[in-house]
Amino acid sequence: QVQLVESGGGLVQAGGSLRLSCAASGRTFSNYAMGWFRQAPTKERELIAYISYSGGWTYYADFVKGRFTISRDNRKNTVYLQMNSLKPEDTAVYYCAAGSTGGAYSREYAYWGQGTQVTVSS
Repeated sequence: QVQLVESGGGLVQAGGSLRLSCAASGRTFSNYAMGWFRQAPTKERELIAYISYSGGWTYYADFVKGRFTISRDNRKNTVYLQMNSLKPEDTAVYYCAAGSTGGAYSREYAYWGQGTQVTVSS
């Protein structure tokens, strides 16, 4: 089992920044690819970005390219999502997830955090 706990969400004005963190415990963190997803009310959960075991490879959804950065620190068992130039449409619950391979789909991740709310005001 891997336990994931997100933090760092909150209320921010459009154009502002937030840094989300996801702390992992349980099995060896560096064995898992990590992803960030989000889900807005009435919408499907969508991938934001994911990162390989070592952090050497990343993938971003088009709607966050150039604004968000995913990173990880395997010594601290933590994955981060730096979010800049936030827009009201970024408002959602943000989730981190761990999977043996990673990927763009929720089904590729076995472990999920409880989510953290991000609200961007206009």
